[in-house]
Amino acid sequence: MNRQQPVPISGMGCICAAGKNLPDCMQALFTQAPAPAPPRSFPGAQHPVFEVPDGFLPASNSQSPPMVRAVRLALAATNEALADAGLTPAALRQKRVGVVIGTNAGGGVSNRALQMDLGRIDCSCLSPAERFLIVNPAQWLARHFDFSGPHVTIVNACSAGGDAIGIAGAWIRSGRCDVVIAGGTDALYEVTYYGFIALLNSDTAACKPFDVHRNGLNLGEGAAIMVLESEAMRTNRGKKARAFLSGYGTAADAYHLTAPHPEGRGLRLAVEDALASAGVSPTDIAFINAHGTGTRENDRVESFLFHEVFSGVPFGSTKGYTGHTLGAAGAIEAAFTIASLERQEMPANRGFDAPDPELPTHPVARPTAIRGTTALSQTLAFGGNNSVLIISTGSVA
Repeated sequence: MNRQQPVPISGMGCICAAGKNLPDCMQALFTQAPAPAPPRSFPGAQHPVFEVPDGFLPASNSQSPPMVRAVRLALAATNEALADAGLTPAALRQKRVGVVIGTNAGGGVSNRALQMDLGRIDCSCLSPAERFLIVNPAQWLARHFDFSGPHVTIVNACSAGGDAIGIAGAWIRSGRCDVVIAGGTDALYEVTYYGFIALLNSDTAACKPFDVHRNGLNLGEGAAIMVLESEAMRTNRGKKARAFLSGYGTAADAYHLTAPHPEGRGLRLAVEDALASAGVSPTDIAFINAHGTGTRENDRVESFLFHEVFSGVPFGSTKGYTGHTLGAAGAIEAAFTIASLERQEMPANRGFDAPDPELPTHPVARPTAIRGTTALSQTLAFGGNNSVLIISTGSVA
């Protein structure tokens, strides 16, 4: 793969259990983050999750069409990202603005979940078109902001948010859009909550990515949105980029519906493509934001890859602060990656206390200074999909 032109990222927004905006989230990652707790929305449920406080969310009673929780999360992050980029919806009306949002459960919730999200609306009477508009985050945002460019919701399991950012970069490079609103969003829903329990993938305590005692994940919810724009538009308005999307790779294991390939074959291909498209080598990577779910196989596959391809490069998972936010994970963790590059420090891998002797390399156990301007963030997904983003700060030739 040939080196691709880096795409400016001019604004970011994030909301999750760690904070209602990106600065609050980053403060929590380096100070005191909330602990997971049984979900408030599922009475009697005991497996802990990272739930977003209702007070973090924008009001929904005045919106038309009404908002499900995943859309409310996406709207909060989008408002923050646009403000961070110095853009208003009115200023974008004459621009080609695309929207690409990754999600997992957000686009396919049940009538019961809709009823819970929307209060007194009788969701059984909604037409298929009305249901589609309510639960489709990209469509909802495009209509809300009156953006006329392409809009797509990516439903690609846990890599969806990362894939959305990668696709947004392609839209900018091809000249299809001047600006793209890209990221991921997901809310807690009963189907995914009890589904992971049934798969024996949920821990009954706080998750422990890469730890010898790791026993599964904690689910979370949240959203992160980035504003990607063409270099011409950024230059014309004199806006400094916060970062650049330098590379993107995606590949499937074609091995198992819910488990990664034992040798991480798809992940290795995605990493190779991402590095090649960015024109960088493994030694150029300052740190790695790992997928790090706390499940036995995911963490094993990632550890061996880091040892063999990125020997000596520090890595860590942030899911001990946010839980696994599914379709939002790739976007939330990309935002954390950029913010960590900006402060030249990566957070500790929360939950890691005891090294696993079967793993060849281990994450950082405390906040760690980093040196460099380029980092890697990766997500692994059910269905065998693997997506990798290479992100750089500073000037990119």
